[in-house]
Amino acid sequence: MALNGTHVYSGGFDRTLDDKNRLTIPSLWRWPHTENDTFLAIPHPDGYIAVLPPARLSALLADIAGKKISDSEAQAVKARIFSEALSFTFDKQGRFGVTPELLEHAGIKEGGAARLIGMGDTFNIMTPARWTQFKRETAGENFGEMMRRIGL
Repeated sequence: MALNGTHVYSGGFDRTLDDKNRLTIPSLWRWPHTENDTFLAIPHPDGYIAVLPPARLSALLADIAGKKISDSEAQAVKARIFSEALSFTFDKQGRFGVTPELLEHAGIKEGGAARLIGMGDTFNIMTPARWTQFKRETAGENFGEMMRRIGL
């Protein structure tokens, strides 16, 4: 889905890693991209893999470029993100290989199940169990209260 030139990553998709630890990006998410577009998969502190598509990756790189080299905290965050990240493109079938380190971070077993979750301008990869837990934590009135707190 595109809105004023912006691609929207919505929905959830169940996937299984193949024997080469590859996942397939849903066709709904990859149609505006080419095989040369660069994505970035990073270990999210909450225990899943966050994927930044090209537009968000460009925004992150622009933001990081503005950080002072003398800002040790910014440099530490930058080093942590990029040393553990996976820069990738996908093949004609929409597949990309996931590193063992990212899989371990997310608790996804090699050859195991993964859930791809649309986040609007990004998407996440997590275990089906983590997704079920996430839905439970954000159910009902709690979800409404969370929306009010963040101003939606």
